[in-house]
Amino acid sequence: MASNRHASVDSLDAPPRERTTPPEDGYGTYAASYGTHPTYYGPRVTEDEPRPEWNPGEETLRPVRGRHRVARQRGGTIARSRAVLGVGVIAAVGAGGMATANEEGAGSVPGMGGAVDHVAELPLLGALVSTGDDAATTSVFTTAGLTESEVASGRADAGEALRARILQQADQQEASAETQARSEAVTQARTAAAERAAEQAEAERVAEEERQRAEEEERQRQEEERRLAELRASYSVPVSGYRLTSGFGESGSMWQSTHTGTDFAASTGTPVKNVHTGTVKEAAWAGSYGYRIIVEQEDGNEVWYCHLSSMSVSAGAEVTTGDVIGRVGSTGNSSGPHLHMEVRPSGGDAIDPLSWLRGKGLSV
Repeated sequence: MASNRHASVDSLDAPPRERTTPPEDGYGTYAASYGTHPTYYGPRVTEDEPRPEWNPGEETLRPVRGRHRVARQRGGTIARSRAVLGVGVIAAVGAGGMATANEEGAGSVPGMGGAVDHVAELPLLGALVSTGDDAATTSVFTTAGLTESEVASGRADAGEALRARILQQADQQEASAETQARSEAVTQARTAAAERAAEQAEAERVAEEERQRAEEEERQRQEEERRLAELRASYSVPVSGYRLTSGFGESGSMWQSTHTGTDFAASTGTPVKNVHTGTVKEAAWAGSYGYRIIVEQEDGNEVWYCHLSSMSVSAGAEVTTGDVIGRVGSTGNSSGPHLHMEVRPSGGDAIDPLSWLRGKGLSV
């Protein structure tokens, strides 16, 4: 096979040859004594000939001329043929792949028929390209990227199979995203419903508590009204047509320390009524109190009626609310007709009669 290498390189494989003619470059004086000497070694140097020192820079600085010139490359036909062969193979592979991707073969692609004819005319490529009826039976160039199930099902196009798998994965991801979105929406709806239910339950609880509180207040109010009504029915003001004069706790020359009761001024002979049910503990003269009646009630409280002009009960008698037990007078240490009334819980120290009567529902 011919080579496109330079002739000087090819000469390295040849045996040494004798120089038959003196060289034209001035070295002819050495030709006779050299004998057999390869030309590519350069001129032969004798043992006694002086050898000058070689300067590599000097050779590189010289202008390129003569034998240093690079000869024009020859014999590049095969190299160009190889390049054409590579282009043809690529074109053939592309034509085969396009024919595989189209169900109707290469003939249905615009311009593909002319490309195949041109490739078939190239040397060494005619056997690689099928023409005529053989184009319709082009087989799959490769099954790379196909799964066994896809090959078994007859799917022979790797690109279409990849596209189908990508679409399938996209559909699956979209379906998964939709499912997740629906799940999150359901969760949010349930959470919102639970919050609304909790708020409604709290509102109902507060409303129920308010209703119960209002009912309890109304019940207590009604009970107090009934209690006061019963007290009013069971307690009575001691005299009628009265005028309050001296109050509880006042001081003056009429009392040893302070006033221990309340004075109800009224005309002499005005009936004195029992305030509440009880038992007459005492009905007698009591010095500075004049004629005095003491009634002990069921709770142990004592009510004193003093300065009476007359008494209608005696000790041990049972009296009820509103019973007349005596009459207004001015006996004892008194400056005029009036009823001096005292209230002593359990017979002890005196308290304000007006506050006690008002606590029983009476208006005095």
